[in-house]
Amino acid sequence: MSLTYSYFLGLRTLTVISDAEKMIRKVTPEFSIETISYDDPAVFQMLNAGETEGVFQMESSGMTQAIVGLKAKSIEDIIAIISLYRPGPMESIPTYIANRHDPSNIRYKTPQLAHILDVTNGCIVYQEQVMQICRELAGFSYGQADLVRRAMAKKKHDVMEKERQHFVYGNDTPGQECKGCVANGISEQVANEIFDEMSSFASYAFNKSHAAAYAVVAYQTAFLKCHYPREFMAALLTSVLDNTDKVIEYTTECQRMNLRVLQPDVNASDIGFTVVDGDIRFGLLALKNVGRNLIASVVREREEHPYRSLYDFCKRMHGTELNRRAVESMIKAGAFDSIEPNRHMLVNNLEGILKSIETVSRKNLEGQLDLFSGFSAEEAAAADDYRMQPCEEYSPDIRLQYEKEVSGLYLSGHPLDKYEEEIRRLSECRISDLTGENGRDYDNRMLRLVCTVVRAKTITTKSGGLMAFVTIEDRSGTMELLVFPKTLTDCAEAIRDNEVVVVTGRASCKEDEQTKLIAETVTPIALYSPERAGRPKPAASRNAGLWLRMDSPDGEAYAEVKNLLSIFEGEMPVYIKFESTGQRVRAPRNLWCIPNELLLRELERILGKGNVVLKQ
Repeated sequence: MSLTYSYFLGLRTLTVISDAEKMIRKVTPEFSIETISYDDPAVFQMLNAGETEGVFQMESSGMTQAIVGLKAKSIEDIIAIISLYRPGPMESIPTYIANRHDPSNIRYKTPQLAHILDVTNGCIVYQEQVMQICRELAGFSYGQADLVRRAMAKKKHDVMEKERQHFVYGNDTPGQECKGCVANGISEQVANEIFDEMSSFASYAFNKSHAAAYAVVAYQTAFLKCHYPREFMAALLTSVLDNTDKVIEYTTECQRMNLRVLQPDVNASDIGFTVVDGDIRFGLLALKNVGRNLIASVVREREEHPYRSLYDFCKRMHGTELNRRAVESMIKAGAFDSIEPNRHMLVNNLEGILKSIETVSRKNLEGQLDLFSGFSAEEAAAADDYRMQPCEEYSPDIRLQYEKEVSGLYLSGHPLDKYEEEIRRLSECRISDLTGENGRDYDNRMLRLVCTVVRAKTITTKSGGLMAFVTIEDRSGTMELLVFPKTLTDCAEAIRDNEVVVVTGRASCKEDEQTKLIAETVTPIALYSPERAGRPKPAASRNAGLWLRMDSPDGEAYAEVKNLLSIFEGEMPVYIKFESTGQRVRAPRNLWCIPNELLLRELERILGKGNVVLKQ
């Protein structure tokens, strides 16, 4: 098959396939993605095992579950599942899978449907099937069948009802003649049932040609992951260089696949991620302050011979887009570790090296003696050995901190590596579980996580208290932690960059918003004791009521209370008494809450004690 038809889709995935193909050809020149087999058992075995991370259209947990349940055997299965995994048709997935595994379950409303739907296990899956049903059961022309499809897709109810009449009873209008289902021996009831099924389906359906193009791209990515995992994952990582969460996600998948992702190296790294000696090498473009043109110069210059020292590197790069910030970023990321592993010493001596090279360059420009002219290669190399002032290396924690600073990732390890046992014992989920497709399963649940603090931002609330928005991270991803004033007072010391902490809190998963965690406690892991911390109390029952008293609906307190209640949205009714009018009202449904100690404390802080009453 050819990729030509797919280029019009404008997919990032096509670049991933192309980049992987180029890397594969360095080792296997005859390889071509256009000549791969589309019935490879190993590929389907991988997909059916749920190993879909990075596979186009297959990454979501729902799609993974669908493909695992289906036990795909052919490209036709992938086409079908891509078409079905959409609102509307998705409801047919259980039936499709059950019929696939036991064809005796298949029931057709009329025998005329059998040859149309047999390829899709008795389910309507494609727009083309809607058109074929209209043509064969009711005698529509191609144009009339396409009119029905478009009317259904755009939910034009008046047109659909008109076409229903034609579908069931026929049409004798000149130029639009059709017999209709009844004339073809199909009962009025069955004809209407078929039309209803098509209507509910067609508004979300793919046409098969579209789904087939997607399925081919999906299969190609699966083939590459199965048979050329290093090249595929390197290309995939390159495609998400500007998305730290995705880089974390895919490097975690590399670990699962036993693929090593090595830190950057000035003598081995390219612009993007590459495969070097069986490992994946981190790309230099992922580092802050390091530009594409500088990297091109670095790669081009080392072709004759590798860089021997930091001085040698800076001297050979002099006159390009080299600057101190770029070199410092590379040092902190470990790009010079193969030359000199003491990063602290390199950073401390960098300014002296650059000044020395600049001085030599200036003298040469002024026509003075070239310090290296007439020297042998050995003598020139000796002259390049700049005498660096020694110093003690950074601690492991500082090294990781600097790696994170310049790349967004921990490259040589992770602050959580030393806490494997605590993570297994204390963490109740991963951050990727909360931020993934099934995050809503955790909504309003009290959870405990072991994570690191990435950064924190504090703001002053309208009532004068301080609250914090904290980015936390584990080895699966990052998310936001909200820390309200009372909690912040208790745990401010724990909220420091790179601190490993145990967080307990309530998940807040709302439509069209990133999942957040509302902090109950934040404790440095060294000080955490499950016995002392206790477990957060469960939410109140649905029949409870929260009663609040405040001055008026126009004050700042009411605005702050509304914002707070929207965060703790739940099933408990909220009642408010306004002192200025004596009015007592039930709050709108979107302000009902799921109360816990944190919410009640914050409300008391805003409204004062005695003005917040929880009635069970």
